[in-house]
Amino acid sequence: MTEIDSDKTESALPNWPYAYGGPTSKGNIKSVPDDFIVEEILGFETEGSGEHVILHIEKSGENTEYVARLLARHAGVRQRDIGYAGLKDRHGRTRQWFSVWLPGKEDPDWSVLESDKLNILEMTRHARKLKRGVLAGNRFNILVRNWQGDRAQTENQLQRIKTQGFPNYFAEQRFGHQGKNIAKALAMFQGEKVKREQRSIYLSAARSYLFNWILAERVGTQTWRQGLPGDVFKLNKSNSYFHADTLDQALIDRIANGDLHPTGWLFGKGQNPTSGEILALEQRIIASHQDLAAGLLKEGMQSDRRALRALPDNLSWNFAADDILQLSFALPAGSYATALLREIVGTE
Repeated sequence: MTEIDSDKTESALPNWPYAYGGPTSKGNIKSVPDDFIVEEILGFETEGSGEHVILHIEKSGENTEYVARLLARHAGVRQRDIGYAGLKDRHGRTRQWFSVWLPGKEDPDWSVLESDKLNILEMTRHARKLKRGVLAGNRFNILVRNWQGDRAQTENQLQRIKTQGFPNYFAEQRFGHQGKNIAKALAMFQGEKVKREQRSIYLSAARSYLFNWILAERVGTQTWRQGLPGDVFKLNKSNSYFHADTLDQALIDRIANGDLHPTGWLFGKGQNPTSGEILALEQRIIASHQDLAAGLLKEGMQSDRRALRALPDNLSWNFAADDILQLSFALPAGSYATALLREIVGTE
């Protein structure tokens, strides 16, 4: 397999390889909040009763942590009594779910929190706190303004993404401005004290960085969506996965149809279930970033797998004007719209 140059400082993000030749256009995203609309898709139905108030909130220009603190202060509860299913940054308009633990208590007047940046869309009750991982996915509506490029090439790339998917990279927002969360993770591993919520962010950034290097090598050899002997495969829209030493035609067809995806190592404690060339590849990548790997093990992070490919649902596009590209699609939870966008358009 082709080596990817990893001679980078841990605080600078590489330009990860592209699957379809790189952007064939350029433009601006998030010029105004309504240019980037995200709606969370819950993976369950709320029960209508229980100790936790469930709030469906539309926010603009505010991040998830800010809203969680706002809800805690207003309800007079601890911040750890607030739950949410996913993190959303402040750049864009997002419709997001939160829970507030209020056992045996009446709801406060939530309407006093509403403003031009925050609107409460729905209120209900549920027996359990919202936790990470309960989302089925996210739905996106995105405008790219000042678009310039070759329309035919861009539409060809979009058609390929629609049918074949795109590399499931963790996007830049996972790593902080200019990737500085990686340097902060290293400092934490070397003994620097951090707050509990920052610890989680830095651990996630470090493990995501290692995964992206594994995926980058698979993209470089165009094996990120094909699968190889020794791979571990994940069922589409599922957390179930299995190992395959060999690939028969039925397995190859399921991969091509999007029913299965090859996976990459989310490094941590526990055995890597891959074998052969894939195991050697992943071990080599981890060994080349030993400081991060050792820190993750010391912090007790558990090993997991992540699909190398993301398949968008209902991807559609149109040119609202010669210089405005409009995109609509849904992605599985944990996949990034900006990882799709980077394949077709260089954005600011």
